[in-house]
Amino acid sequence: MAKILIIEDEAAIRRVLKKIISEENDSYEVEEAEDGLAGIEMIKNTDYDLVLCDIKMPKMDGVEVLEKARKIKPETPMVMISGHGDLDTAVNTMRLGAFDYISKPPDLNRLLNTVRNALDKKELVVENKRLKKKVSKNYEMIGESEAITHIKDIIEKVSATDARVLITGPNGTGKELVAHWLHEKSDRSKAPMIEVNCAAIPSELIESELFGHVKGSFTGANKDRAGKFEAANGGTIFLDEIGDMSLSAQAKVLRALQENRIQRVGSDKDIKVNVRVVAATNKDLKKEIEEGRFREDLYHRLAVILIKVPALNERREDIPLLVDFFAKKISEEQGMPIKGFSNDAIKLLQEYDWTGNIRELRNVVERLLILGEKEVSKNDVKLFASK
Repeated sequence: MAKILIIEDEAAIRRVLKKIISEENDSYEVEEAEDGLAGIEMIKNTDYDLVLCDIKMPKMDGVEVLEKARKIKPETPMVMISGHGDLDTAVNTMRLGAFDYISKPPDLNRLLNTVRNALDKKELVVENKRLKKKVSKNYEMIGESEAITHIKDIIEKVSATDARVLITGPNGTGKELVAHWLHEKSDRSKAPMIEVNCAAIPSELIESELFGHVKGSFTGANKDRAGKFEAANGGTIFLDEIGDMSLSAQAKVLRALQENRIQRVGSDKDIKVNVRVVAATNKDLKKEIEEGRFREDLYHRLAVILIKVPALNERREDIPLLVDFFAKKISEEQGMPIKGFSNDAIKLLQEYDWTGNIRELRNVVERLLILGEKEVSKNDVKLFASK
């Protein structure tokens, strides 16, 4: 049910607006305020999905109401109601953050379209916030070991800068979590973070994927296409498994880092980009350099800050926290009752050789939640988590 507030000093106008909106959709809950001061108090105390506000009012005019409301509830769309002499002011309120304005007397179709569009916008803002929270929760870094605390400290120092970061560590250790934390804590967090798995893209397509292409540049290039660097403009590009990138693509990435410019495949036109590059690999890049598979100059461009993510076997003290986190998360996702783990079960899990690292532990926790008893026991671990 959408909650709508009408702030209007003319009672007749309030009644007309309320009647039109209520008859359009009987699920709309419409409330009224007779002046700006009353309207602001109602906005403070209630979460409205939409506010319609007159511009010319005693005590507090609509422009002041708009400015105050934007500070109190910035996500609530405001539609201004203007008389014929208020049109210039109404246009100015758009610059101040109003969603739209409607003129008196209100046109029925214009009013209802504006209300619907404003409510759609509010719903989209709420959904985006929900998804952002969900993403942040999904990429939470769990652990209090010395190694994880050290990584968190580095992220706190580095995230506010544009310094390039190279993240190393075995598969399944959570290198992408580090990349997401770097992005979300940075000034670029409102811009996109674009992920590229260099190992998953065929070598003949990696340059097109990263830099885009122009129509006709190769078979199948039916139209111009922007690449990942352009998509990440203003934000962060995460080059996962960069050790698997071809030497020709490495040369183009190096140029992009040196000059902040790229060229689409098949074009000689430079495109300026502003991206922060975070890379990750499970390979020993210094060994790859010695064997001629990775450019040394690119390595030094990427490795301004080095973050090594430890294997799970090197941070066994974090296993109890990880088990608890995964148990709650999996139970919530699958609608299962939350199960506890006995102390003996946790101790046994801490003794295992976790060759698959965090990813393997999560799979084992899920298996134990499904197959284990109401409290997961040591015997459950022996039966269902054995190698």
